[in-house]
Amino acid sequence: MSQKAVIPMGLDDFVNICTRAGFDFVLRRDAENDPSLQQVIPYIVLQTMDLGRTAVYNRQGSETRLHDLWSLGIGGHINPIDTKDAAGAFQDILVSGMTRELDEELAERPENDLPVFCGIINENITEVGRVHLGAVFQIRTATPGAYVPGPELSMFQWQATDSLKNLHMELWSLLALDLVKSF
Repeated sequence: MSQKAVIPMGLDDFVNICTRAGFDFVLRRDAENDPSLQQVIPYIVLQTMDLGRTAVYNRQGSETRLHDLWSLGIGGHINPIDTKDAAGAFQDILVSGMTRELDEELAERPENDLPVFCGIINENITEVGRVHLGAVFQIRTATPGAYVPGPELSMFQWQATDSLKNLHMELWSLLALDLVKSF
């Protein structure tokens, strides 16, 4: 089994795979300790149109296993609330969860900067990675200053993309960066 994977794919393919595999909500405390219950995490990367700058922040939120690492992924767990306006279709639930996470973590963002699905990332190296599957989206923006972080995005800033390697980043961010570069 591979230790880490970066897989470019279209949203329709990902949705079809997840739908065929089946999906359900389980108690998070059970899923956090069981690698057989992969939790799909919408993971959104913000970049300028020319890809020259990428938004990053220092992890300080509820996932203590990631504290003090730099991240370029905005997102989090899909929750049962995300089925409220979804007709039970996996794509609707995924998009609802992604939108909710963006709204929770960003105090302001441009409405016309739409996320584009890039593919998936996975790793079984870290404790966090073993139980999560990243559904990576990218938002390219012409107005990075219009993104106002919420309180969970500690030290939010736009960094030169080619300088990100100098930060102590979480593994998922490195994988997501590889994925969006290939997109």
